[in-house]
Amino acid sequence: MNKKSIYGLTFNQLMEWLIEHGQKKSRASRVWEWLYRKRVTDFSSMIDVNQECLKLLADNFVIQTLNQHVKQESEDGTIKFLFKLQDGNLIETVMMRHKYGISVCVTTQVGCNIGCSFCASGLLAKTRDLSSGEIVEQIMNVQLHLDKMGQGDMVSHVVVMGIGEPFDNFDNLLDFLTVIMEHKGLAIAGRRITVSTSGLAHKIYEFTDTQIPVNLAISLHAPNDELRTRIMKINRVIPIEKLMESLRYYLAKTNRRLTIEYILLKDVNDHKEHAEQLAELLNDIKDRLYVNVIPYNPVDEHSQYQRSEMESVLSFYDTLKKKGVNCKIRQEHGTDIDAACGQLRSKQMKKSEV
Repeated sequence: MNKKSIYGLTFNQLMEWLIEHGQKKSRASRVWEWLYRKRVTDFSSMIDVNQECLKLLADNFVIQTLNQHVKQESEDGTIKFLFKLQDGNLIETVMMRHKYGISVCVTTQVGCNIGCSFCASGLLAKTRDLSSGEIVEQIMNVQLHLDKMGQGDMVSHVVVMGIGEPFDNFDNLLDFLTVIMEHKGLAIAGRRITVSTSGLAHKIYEFTDTQIPVNLAISLHAPNDELRTRIMKINRVIPIEKLMESLRYYLAKTNRRLTIEYILLKDVNDHKEHAEQLAELLNDIKDRLYVNVIPYNPVDEHSQYQRSEMESVLSFYDTLKKKGVNCKIRQEHGTDIDAACGQLRSKQMKKSEV
């Protein structure tokens, strides 16, 4: 039986666990510092923690559970990691360099059941949820890579936009956020963390009520039910109006802005009338959000979808701006490697089947 990752414990959970096992409360701070500030990968390296405590930790937990399977590096500095889990499953994690810092996009599930018809992540059905430790460890592996580079870089931003639907792994997501925000450790500020959802309205209400101060992004991708149902099957269960009601609740209860993600698919959702419909849909909350207009990364298995022409991208953007909607065209990263989320994993799994 595999031991659990110690990264799966929040600081309070670690402290409670140590107390329950006869250890001093103060040892939690030392262990936490070794894990997240000094970033050791072996319990024996925690030289100021007593041997009894170290043996107890080593008997019950491991620090590293992910193995780097593939690493792709882009000319723009983007790195896509394919990690192998203890059970042999593969997940993707992406590190991106920006002017404002280094961001990491993490995965929350092995596969995805949302089934968006244009997305590489959903090519393989969900096998299981990732534990909170497996999600945290993605950040730690990227940070360890940066440490080896010796330039003093730190992960400064996190986006939960990798493979899977984060709100379908809700409890582990919350523990993950608690761990990376803990001021004694990585201390990543909530304003620098964004969680993306395809629109699980009931979980948006629940997430709002937690009052965890991180940003929320919605994968919308269509301005009306007919079109959204065609490209995103989740809309059959949670139509746009139900989703909009949950977003209004979120905005009413928080002081945060909302991000609307909109991938442009050639001749599917990228016409001027689609932009006009989107502006109308968002009209009553447009002052509290911005739209991220995203050029599509083609996926071989979804050959019915193509990348919009730049003329269409700019027209869509200009139409939103004229309607008073804050928007931007997302800067692309890693276009010379497997850019689409889930694409590298899918290719590797195909190779293993040959």
